[in-house]
Amino acid sequence: MDRNSIIGIILIAAIFIVMGIFNQPGKEELERRKIYNDSVAAVRAQHEELNKTKLAEPDRTAQAADSLALIASSQRYGEFAAAVFGANEFYTLENELIAVTFSTKGGRPYSVRLKDYRRFDSMPLVLFDGDTTVFNINFYSRTNAPVATNNLYFKADSALSKTTLATDGPESVKFRLTGENGQYLEYTYTLKPNTYQLDMQMAFHGIPDPTNRMSNLELNWEILSPQQEKGWTNEATYTSLYFKPSNDDVEFFNARSKKDVQEKEIPTQVEWIGYKDQFFASVLMASDQPFSNAAMQSVNQPENSKYIKHFKSVIGLPFSAEKNNALSVSFFFGPVKYKLLKKEYADQQLHDMVSVGKSIIKWINQGIIINIFNWLNKSIANYGIIILLLTIIIKLILLPLTFRSYLSQAKMRVLKPMVDEAVSKYPKEKAMERQQATMAIYKKVGVSPLGGCLPMLLQMPILFAMFRFFPTSIELRQQGFLWATDLSTYDSIFEWSAQIPILSSIYGNHISLFTILMTVTTLLTIKTSGSGQMSDQQMPGMKTMMYIMPITFMFFLNRFSAALTYYYFLANMITFGQNYLFKMFIDENALLKKLEAKKAKPHKKSKWQQRIEDMQKMQQQQAKKRK
Repeated sequence: MDRNSIIGIILIAAIFIVMGIFNQPGKEELERRKIYNDSVAAVRAQHEELNKTKLAEPDRTAQAADSLALIASSQRYGEFAAAVFGANEFYTLENELIAVTFSTKGGRPYSVRLKDYRRFDSMPLVLFDGDTTVFNINFYSRTNAPVATNNLYFKADSALSKTTLATDGPESVKFRLTGENGQYLEYTYTLKPNTYQLDMQMAFHGIPDPTNRMSNLELNWEILSPQQEKGWTNEATYTSLYFKPSNDDVEFFNARSKKDVQEKEIPTQVEWIGYKDQFFASVLMASDQPFSNAAMQSVNQPENSKYIKHFKSVIGLPFSAEKNNALSVSFFFGPVKYKLLKKEYADQQLHDMVSVGKSIIKWINQGIIINIFNWLNKSIANYGIIILLLTIIIKLILLPLTFRSYLSQAKMRVLKPMVDEAVSKYPKEKAMERQQATMAIYKKVGVSPLGGCLPMLLQMPILFAMFRFFPTSIELRQQGFLWATDLSTYDSIFEWSAQIPILSSIYGNHISLFTILMTVTTLLTIKTSGSGQMSDQQMPGMKTMMYIMPITFMFFLNRFSAALTYYYFLANMITFGQNYLFKMFIDENALLKKLEAKKAKPHKKSKWQQRIEDMQKMQQQQAKKRK
């Protein structure tokens, strides 16, 4: 270290020493610090003493805080301010089918469990639970303070036990919200044996304020719909909000919509609103008179979360303090089973929540398919066998159309050499001339290239009806057959957890065997039916499209119900057998001779064709004159 560095260190040390001397506190400052430290010690001692006597003496600070809270709540809730504080207690009302737990906070249904059903993971099936639901009535008190019942504590009937069984007859539970002037709101819930319906009566005494003559109360009803089935994506496509306007058909939100939020406002009367997942529903129904209006909302939840959708409704309850002091509504908490809903709630049309399609598809399902299925189900317990017999019955009904389609394809197949010879006279660049030559041959022999397509088109409504029927049939839920453990969802034989770009989002992270079998048999049926042997001159591009479509459906149906792909597989196998029998009974050589004989006969033109040719000749003559 050099001389200059040593001098610098000495000077810095001298500066710190001088500053310390000048900044040293005086006697007054030391006295102030002593007083401060003594005060802190005294406060700590008092705090420790307070903690020791906290259980023995009321905490005045807490009492003061409670008093302030009570003053604030009285300004917000008026004469119901005292109900802001209370203990949250739970009471259960149940029968053979459902167990409904009620909370004294809000006096509302807190959770609903269906006894005869389980989730896909074998846990109890709960439609909603805890804070995932809201049931709240809004009104104004005598002091014109807005009151929300969801935040207030009701009192249960003193004679009410924690669990009430409604097995020998109807049973009820009561919860009352009382104001400081004797006015009250009382909820009475009644459950009968062996039913999914819960009745509710709301009795108003002194509220809402009779002087304001309000005609409507506002009811907020919300539910976060939990995942109940194995396939989250598949279940989401059938989870939706349903509602029925008065004097109108049942309406619903599009479950497959890509919009995160769907909303609908009905300014007129509404009979019921239902929150439905794939197989179960929570429905709120008007009893005495329809709801005055409703504003509804459905919010999609993140994919693969434990909830699928968040349903919200703001419902107008018709009420007149001058005419009545009670309102009645009913809940349906149960399975969306067509036979049950059709029998018990035909007038309300709750059976329309079973997603069986629209127009002709709906008519086929409700009028034919469901009736045949239920008839078979009376005597057969194995649903794999039921689907097999159902498929055979449908194929027998469609047999005439299938035969006509095969015969048309056979005619085109035997004409293929003749068509190839005709179009070979024109180069490939002249596609129009090739097509005209093909159509000319078909016209001479009386064969329509669409003859095989028309019978197939007539069968399409049946195919679409089955597409809607199987995924929404609760009878198939958790019913196994062969390797499929649950026919209502996909039959996975191999799964993986890694997310493969594009493939995982389209195909999924599993392989469904029935879907593979369906695809293979579809390709086999196309090849053996003769459709796959048609030339590009006959129907350009159709041959390639016929082979691409089954592959496309394989990706699309991999996540769908195993019952659906099992049905398509059976239908393909039966069609394959039918084609084999048709081939045995149809002599293609004799068919060709018959067509050639028809071709040799003079072809009589129809009046319409003759008019078209006359018009073409006139146009050609006029064109020559202009030249």
